[in-house]
Amino acid sequence: MDIPLEKKRFTPKRIAIIAGIVIIASLIIFVLFSSTGNSKLNVEKERITISEVQKGNFQENIPVNGVVLPIKTIYLDAMEGGRVEERFVEDGAMMEKGEPIIRLSNTDLELSLVNQETQVYNLLTQIQRTQNASRQNTINRLNQLTDVKNSLKEAKRIYELNSKLYKKGAIGRQDYEESKNNYNYQQERLDLTQKVLEQDSISSKLETGQAQESYNRTKKALELMRRKVGDLVVKAPVDGQLTALDAEIGQSKSKGERLGQIDVVSGYKVRAEIDEHYISRIFNGQRGTFNFNGKEYDLEIKKVFTQVSNGRFQVDMHFVEEVPENIRRGQSLQIKLALSQEKEAILVSKGGFFQQTGGNWIFKINEDEETAYKTSIRLGSQNTEYYEVLEGINPGDRVITSSYSNFGDIDELVINE
Repeated sequence: MDIPLEKKRFTPKRIAIIAGIVIIASLIIFVLFSSTGNSKLNVEKERITISEVQKGNFQENIPVNGVVLPIKTIYLDAMEGGRVEERFVEDGAMMEKGEPIIRLSNTDLELSLVNQETQVYNLLTQIQRTQNASRQNTINRLNQLTDVKNSLKEAKRIYELNSKLYKKGAIGRQDYEESKNNYNYQQERLDLTQKVLEQDSISSKLETGQAQESYNRTKKALELMRRKVGDLVVKAPVDGQLTALDAEIGQSKSKGERLGQIDVVSGYKVRAEIDEHYISRIFNGQRGTFNFNGKEYDLEIKKVFTQVSNGRFQVDMHFVEEVPENIRRGQSLQIKLALSQEKEAILVSKGGFFQQTGGNWIFKINEDEETAYKTSIRLGSQNTEYYEVLEGINPGDRVITSSYSNFGDIDELVINE
């Protein structure tokens, strides 16, 4: 009787196939985990910058470049055109107010002055003649008035005498009426003479006033012409230093052409250029600081020029207290301009990491000081030294702030001593 044999489930061949499958699957899983898991990169500690997150006072500021200028500059322009005849001083000279700098000549202007002076002289002579004629006419009228008054007085005497004689019948009516008519005539004559004298007086005053007004206008024109000729000598308007003088003997200068400038050296200001991005946040009274010869000095914005050129605008800043010794016109200064008040905040040092991360993440070092992992963060304002941290890291944390340009897409750094 045949005995049935039990069929083996795991033959050597099957076991070999299963083992192969398991090995292949393990390799696939390993490769899968290797490609999707955290990638690592070894870095030398001396090649990176490690900074500690801290808590402290924070003030948002921006770096700006400034140039030292005189506190005030007055430009010298040619008030009248002409040819340069004399240079009394050289460029860079210290000037006192009213001191001559250059002399121009202008033949047309000088000839106009002579003509104007002649016109004023002729007008003055004419006025004097008119006034003399008016005075003579007044004298004649007054003499005439005196004669009329005397004639009236005599006519009145005769009329009154004849009136008495006529009443007594000593004279005839004809003599009485003649004396009466003569008296009335002399009265009317006096009234008319007084009116004529009054009208002549008014007319004389009006004519004299008009002539005097014309003379005054002509005289003012003469004074203006003399000032124009006087402007041919260019003088220092204030005490200061003459700079940028552009006038050579024999050179012709047009009216309004720039000749130079006077720098008031009693003080200095700083003119700074700022990116137009900040134009809405810049106001008079804002302060900035700079270091000069190892000492910090304060500046305050006094004037904002809102005109934008090449993406930048300018401000004038004055020294708040003392002016640095040995500072000179034209020196460049690196200024930290404050955009906000001081406040307490979590701070992380500025560094090259921001260029690669945009401030969205940072490598945070573990407590073992041997590894660093990507950590999401959110930054706020910044100044020349720090970023304000809003979330993601805390005071005491240690982070890598140097450039990440060589790290690629690495998620974990292994720090080697």
